[in-house]
Amino acid sequence: MLQWVSAIFNRPKAIPEAIWKKTLTGYPFLARLSAEDRSRLRALTSRFLTQKEFSGAHGLRITDAMAIAIAAQACLPILHLGLRLYDDFKGIVVHRGAMIAKREVTDGTGVVHRYSEVLAGEAMERGPVTLSWQDVQASSQAEGKGYNVVIHEFVHKIDMRDGSANGCPPLPSRSARDAWHAVMTPAYRDFKEAVAMAKRFGGAPPWLDAYGATSPAEFFAVACEAYFVNRQVFKLEFLSLTEIFDDFFAKTYSSSRNPLA
Repeated sequence: MLQWVSAIFNRPKAIPEAIWKKTLTGYPFLARLSAEDRSRLRALTSRFLTQKEFSGAHGLRITDAMAIAIAAQACLPILHLGLRLYDDFKGIVVHRGAMIAKREVTDGTGVVHRYSEVLAGEAMERGPVTLSWQDVQASSQAEGKGYNVVIHEFVHKIDMRDGSANGCPPLPSRSARDAWHAVMTPAYRDFKEAVAMAKRFGGAPPWLDAYGATSPAEFFAVACEAYFVNRQVFKLEFLSLTEIFDDFFAKTYSSSRNPLA
């Protein structure tokens, strides 16, 4: 646990003003929040820090500024939802740069394929989140492209709350899930087609990261990155997604009695 964070749960220590200002300066999409939402984000970030444990891989020292920058971005998707969506894990592991993950997949014929994958981050179901600090820093300059590795991985954690990641977060009813899929499914299909056409014919790729075409779960995470860091462009490209994201992230689980729950 970080030195300045209270060891007593639910007794968060105030985030130092200088570090908070540096965080807002470094990640302009946070600075653009309303004054009310910035205040809420700061309080939520403080509580997040009391409930999570940061560790640096291979000797990396996690400073307060690093932890606060990660925590603030992680809390942005749950700003109106509350910390309970993150209560199934505790650890956040930070690497200096990209990670190499060894994979093993068995195909339909029973043949086992082993390969290595380069990762900027990874979210484990009911397990820790790992992040590349190099990519976290790069996110501060990549909002024009709708890129943010922290938001991407923590949206995966939200997606996993009702089981494995499938591109649909936990929703309160079957009708709500049906409405979600009615928008997400055609949006994902159209995006996959646009990515495939760009690759096949050499045209301009879609604005959204092409990695989103690999699965519904990745499409959801990639879309959320862009939604939170560059809403103006995202809304022009994906109006229907903007509307259902507005409903989910601002309304579905919000609590007027305890917005930081």
